[in-house]
Amino acid sequence: MASKATRFRCLHATSIHPIRPSVSSTRTFATAVSEPTEPIAPPTSTTRRSPTIFRDRLNTGPSLSDFTSPPPENDAPEIRTAFVGPAGKQKEITRLPSWLQTPIPNNENYKSIKRDLRGLNLHTVCEEARCPNISDCWGGSDKSAATATIMLMGDTCTRGCRFCSVKTSKAPPPLDPHEPEHTAEALRRWGLGYVVLTSVDRDDLADGGARHFAETIMKIKSKAPAMLVEALTGDYAGDLEMVAKVARSGLDVYAHNVETVEDLTPMVRDRRAKFRQSLSVLKHAKVAKEGLITKTSIMLGLGETEEQLWETLKELRKVDVDVVTFGQYMRPTKRHMPVHTYVTPAVFETWRQRALDMGFLYCASGPLVRSSYKAGEAFIENVIKKRASKNQTALADGEMNDKLERSTII
Repeated sequence: MASKATRFRCLHATSIHPIRPSVSSTRTFATAVSEPTEPIAPPTSTTRRSPTIFRDRLNTGPSLSDFTSPPPENDAPEIRTAFVGPAGKQKEITRLPSWLQTPIPNNENYKSIKRDLRGLNLHTVCEEARCPNISDCWGGSDKSAATATIMLMGDTCTRGCRFCSVKTSKAPPPLDPHEPEHTAEALRRWGLGYVVLTSVDRDDLADGGARHFAETIMKIKSKAPAMLVEALTGDYAGDLEMVAKVARSGLDVYAHNVETVEDLTPMVRDRRAKFRQSLSVLKHAKVAKEGLITKTSIMLGLGETEEQLWETLKELRKVDVDVVTFGQYMRPTKRHMPVHTYVTPAVFETWRQRALDMGFLYCASGPLVRSSYKAGEAFIENVIKKRASKNQTALADGEMNDKLERSTII
């Protein structure tokens, strides 16, 4: 027993083996005392090390607060620049303007909606396209005040537009046959008055996914007849029969985005997406269902000219588009096309007024406006309800006139 006990040592006892201080530990100890007793010899190592040079790239570039801080009151709309990179090789960059800064979403309502979406295996364009309004749209006081744009047919697109951050593939996974039912059930739970549905492009499918889209709308209307539905669709490779199928499925607003002016379309959108083809989609949707509201969206800041924007608006009016929106293009990643210009709020307001003067029913125009944004949806919702009310009044007046005519004949 005595021999075994000698294996243990008190933790407070002195070390059995003396510790040999290293050069670094000696240096640290020496600097800690006020007056070292003897000078410290420099290290004798002959290994040469390259000098450490600190380049202050992070501090000269945009900081986290540039992207997350709310804009200060009375902030003048000005574009600021900064120089980044090492001395002699610096390049000038444009800082994110204050009017484009949005808060990071982190409230309970945002988390609750996200859980619902993941639980039903649903995707939203809010997340996939990195929309800057997600905090505003998902962060309402309750779910009924929130807006989420559901993205159908998965999260993988067959096209590769240079402005879009949605992932792409030539052969995406097959469609989920339960998605229409799950989408309708999620929207029924939220009790929204207005919902926006969109989808990726599925050129790998014979119908481009039009039947899947139409089935989802019909299921929503069956579960929530009072809910207004906007469908933001692709061009179905120019197949107007598929456009008509979606337009007649029971939706209230048919949206398809031209995205940019005609001259820039080949550089901005996928080669299969053409400006004239988009115009034909918007025109045929109107023809397929009488009274259907049509809508499109245009990004600014891609290098378009004023004359090109005027021409674009004229072409949209020729096909009787009711609603147009203008928003600032924001580069999702460095792999995407760069921002040519940050357009000021004053310029956006100018184009809003010009669109209304040209006869558009409504125009949402601003740096953070996107093709589906709840401020515009609220206006369209009121328009649809007013139209329905007028139709009911006209129908009631017609029935009353018929009764009067019959009584007069008798």
